[in-house]
Amino acid sequence: MSEAEREAPFGDPDGFERLWTPHRMAYIQGENKPSGPAPDDGCPFCRAPGLADAESLVVARGTTGYAVLNLYPYNSGHLLICPYRHVGDLTLLDDAETAELSWLTRSGITALRRAYGPQGFNVGMNLGEPAGAGIAAHLHQHIVPRWGGDNNFMPVIGRTKVLPELLRQTRETLAESWPEA
Repeated sequence: MSEAEREAPFGDPDGFERLWTPHRMAYIQGENKPSGPAPDDGCPFCRAPGLADAESLVVARGTTGYAVLNLYPYNSGHLLICPYRHVGDLTLLDDAETAELSWLTRSGITALRRAYGPQGFNVGMNLGEPAGAGIAAHLHQHIVPRWGGDNNFMPVIGRTKVLPELLRQTRETLAESWPEA
């Protein structure tokens, strides 16, 4: 970027090129975000299980919880493990929910390994808005597959993530790779 472009009147100079991603504006503006903490306030994790799997991007279902693709993934295959029950804290799960959350997490890791061969994973929860939970009222655990070099020049220098396939294709691949109960 030239000095003149950095000083252009349409933004603050910061040295970064721009890759426009208008589809992200929906997330930024709060699309699919609940209007409040109750289940009937538009919670997407309460809504998803009532839809067809292909429509909601649900990959697998259990008795007390399910696995769904993240609509705004950090990496390809980014899964969320959610209890069906609208609860915002891990300590509020009962024993059956806690066990199935663990089983779904383990199964998600197995499916991701079968389908995409990641070399590692980030697994965790953000409990509460101050901890980074985008939807704090409904507990969800992240499974983010990682590959050596996935922090390559695009996110490091280009500040851009590249996802190599559509979410619906990822959902189909992971559903086919999901281990039997």
